[in-house]
Amino acid sequence: MSIAYNPADNFEVKISEVEFRRAPARTLMARIYQPQGDGPFPALLDVHGGAWNNQDRTANAPMDEKLAASGLLVVAIDLTVAPEAPYPASVQDANYGVRWLKANAAKWNGDPKTVGALGSSSGGHVMELCAMRPHDPRYSAHSLAEAADIDATLAYLATRSPVSDPFARFNHAEKMGREEMVRYTKNYFNPWETIHEGNPQEILDHGEAVTLRPLLIMQGELDDNVLPSAQEKFAASYRAAGGDCELEIFAGCEHRWVAEPGPQTDRAAEMVKDFIARQLSTFRQAA
Repeated sequence: MSIAYNPADNFEVKISEVEFRRAPARTLMARIYQPQGDGPFPALLDVHGGAWNNQDRTANAPMDEKLAASGLLVVAIDLTVAPEAPYPASVQDANYGVRWLKANAAKWNGDPKTVGALGSSSGGHVMELCAMRPHDPRYSAHSLAEAADIDATLAYLATRSPVSDPFARFNHAEKMGREEMVRYTKNYFNPWETIHEGNPQEILDHGEAVTLRPLLIMQGELDDNVLPSAQEKFAASYRAAGGDCELEIFAGCEHRWVAEPGPQTDRAAEMVKDFIARQLSTFRQAA
């Protein structure tokens, strides 16, 4: 079924918040960006970055509002952060989030058949794992009793500066003397050997049988947090494994360039809209 979505549309957006999941440390919340129109609208799950240790559902608010105004139901969720629980806790939240959004999208005039995701930085890492391993029992640990038959398969995945190789990023942080990033990584990958098991690049290197959804990677040319060379390697590996991966390098941009208004930030939003429109125009619901 072809899904109608025109990225040039402009809707008013209603913003609300609901409880997403009650975790041991706190209640995780979801922020709903709902276009005000006839719909139903394609649905997008947004997963925040923060080096696995901080930030929340509000981290990507400017981008989320722009995407929602174009006619997407955008739902941004909190994740469990590493001081609360290490890997794979945040991936379990995201896997649950995909299923939860599919089960609830109609409440906010969204189409559950169209659920894709947007992940930034460490959130990109989390969503790459979710997209590649949608049925992994380690990730689907949180049951959704009212929709037990729904899985976490995505229609597509868009990312900004994803940590596609966390071990390479850790080694670079050590080399650069970035003690905070070294500590954050060790907080999250505990026990330490999980940095290899939960590593998208190494998953591809090992030839693991994974799901390869259409993937967009937006990468800053001047990013010295996630190096462009590591991103280029991951994109090449993804394509070699049979996946469709678009990699765009943003000239003159660092790791979090979308946090500041400007032409490259606007370009990133338009690129995400265009990518989603192309995916939805050819998307077919799995039999």
